[in-house]
Amino acid sequence: MSGALKSKMRHSVTDTTPTSAVRDKVVETEPESELDAYSKEVLSALMKDGLPPTPNNFSLYFDRLLEDKSQNTRNHIVSILEYEENNEDEHSIMLEQSLKQGFSSIKNILGVTANLYKNMSLMTKILEKRKQELEASSDTQGARGVAASLESDILKLSSILRTQSSSMKSMYDETAKIIKNVENETIFDNQYGVYNKRYLMTKIEQEIELISKFKHKSSLIMIELSRELRKNVNNEKAVMLMTRTIARLLLKTSRRSDIVAHYGNGIFAMLLKHTDIENAKRASERLCDLVSNSNFFLADREIQLKISIGITDITENHSVEEIIVSSMNGIEKAYENPNLDFAVLLRNI
Repeated sequence: MSGALKSKMRHSVTDTTPTSAVRDKVVETEPESELDAYSKEVLSALMKDGLPPTPNNFSLYFDRLLEDKSQNTRNHIVSILEYEENNEDEHSIMLEQSLKQGFSSIKNILGVTANLYKNMSLMTKILEKRKQELEASSDTQGARGVAASLESDILKLSSILRTQSSSMKSMYDETAKIIKNVENETIFDNQYGVYNKRYLMTKIEQEIELISKFKHKSSLIMIELSRELRKNVNNEKAVMLMTRTIARLLLKTSRRSDIVAHYGNGIFAMLLKHTDIENAKRASERLCDLVSNSNFFLADREIQLKISIGITDITENHSVEEIIVSSMNGIEKAYENPNLDFAVLLRNI
């Protein structure tokens, strides 16, 4: 939710134009909309927790408190928000995807050109061999003259190709440098359709600073496809497809204020802002249920998906790396008990 919230327009149904006093009375007695009432509730919760009512904090609390509302209320408010969705990150992601596609095309063109040069070099070697064969034979002088002419032409072509090759190498190196710089600044993981590790680390660092200032609670959960399931499937392509399915389910169950990212090696993370450990456990339980109810078909086999989750809190006294390690260790703790899909691991202060 990035845009400002707008209240529903109110209309008074009447056949005559009311006076100013009547209009004021109508406005006073008209019941406020469901969105108006909820917005006031969000604002009150912010003030109660001692947080400034900034757009970002309001957005976070708006999403968090909405989870406790009835399904009808959630559907109604979400339908209103859909008209105002304006996520700048999505525009950045689309730009990154276009850039990467363009760079990929450039790489392909340069690769084809390089192969062409290799083939021409091979042709030069073949003709040189043929020339040696002619010189070793008792053919006429004319044949040798033809070979000499061919050699001259090929040498000219080879000189041109060497010049072009040098220029092409410079362009390739420059393009590769640009690609590397762009990749170092990207925030999106094309493989899984979520944010990348760099963006996740930045957001956790920012959250630590906010927690230090405002003293609220946030959590981090790390998720991976069950190792036992990976072992039983024993199919790299199938595991990749299942992992992508997990990524889509994470996006499906997350709030707009949550950060879903690929940490690496098929392990995902969710930064749950303004969410304490108990609520993080509830979110993990919902996620595990959603995944377990999603089956994956491999040939004639129907496979039930399963994940393992590690949960930890984000605190001002620990680094990003320490927080991530705690969450990863939470996954290991969950594996220690076959009956657990998720486990909490907190650090000693």
